[in-house]
Amino acid sequence: MPDDTPALDLLALLPDEWRAVLTPHLDPARMSALSEFVAAEYVAGPVFPPVEDLFSAFRLCPPSACRVLILGQDPYHRAGQAHGLSFSVREGVSVPPSLRNVFKELGEDLGVPKPGSGNLDGWAAQGVLLLNSVLTVRQGAPGSHANRGWEEFTDATIRALDALESRVVFLLWGGYARKKAALVGNPQHVVLEAGHPSPMNPRGFLGSRPFSAANKALADAGLPTIDWERSAG
Repeated sequence: MPDDTPALDLLALLPDEWRAVLTPHLDPARMSALSEFVAAEYVAGPVFPPVEDLFSAFRLCPPSACRVLILGQDPYHRAGQAHGLSFSVREGVSVPPSLRNVFKELGEDLGVPKPGSGNLDGWAAQGVLLLNSVLTVRQGAPGSHANRGWEEFTDATIRALDALESRVVFLLWGGYARKKAALVGNPQHVVLEAGHPSPMNPRGFLGSRPFSAANKALADAGLPTIDWERSAG
């Protein structure tokens, strides 16, 4: 890393509870290399989400409270959109096409009115971990931070959740996310797969009724269900 690049320790930025459960699943050398890469990218910038929002999903949803995982891919790569939660956008930002399909399915599944905002903080606060497979992206360059180590971090997160005793429902949408089902071996947990909500090919997602299915799986385990109508925090 260049001498003028500020040091960035990604693990140090994580909330304490997450750091404790993730550390056994992470390779220190790989995390160090990822930290150096991400630090240099933030200096070169712009990179999204802003560093202060990098681990928002983890801050809002500690592992002990996690009941549902929704796995995305890249953060949004346009200015003002990404804020650390997969699929979510900040208040006042136009709802992106994939999230529009998520809301469309939510309405078909549970009769929920279309939310007035694309901010999903309210889901996260109820125990929905809105995780991207890659947590950072260069502005205007989707996939620019792939294969740099974030994928291993995401896998470690899934393994850490798999080790929990309380049921977690894994909502895996799209080909990439569905491959992660192999990381879930605990029979206590439930994996629900569907197509990606992208408008490019939404047929495998629309009609999949993931929200009612997730709530049924939680109720079957005696756990509180998610109020999916409460999207904004």
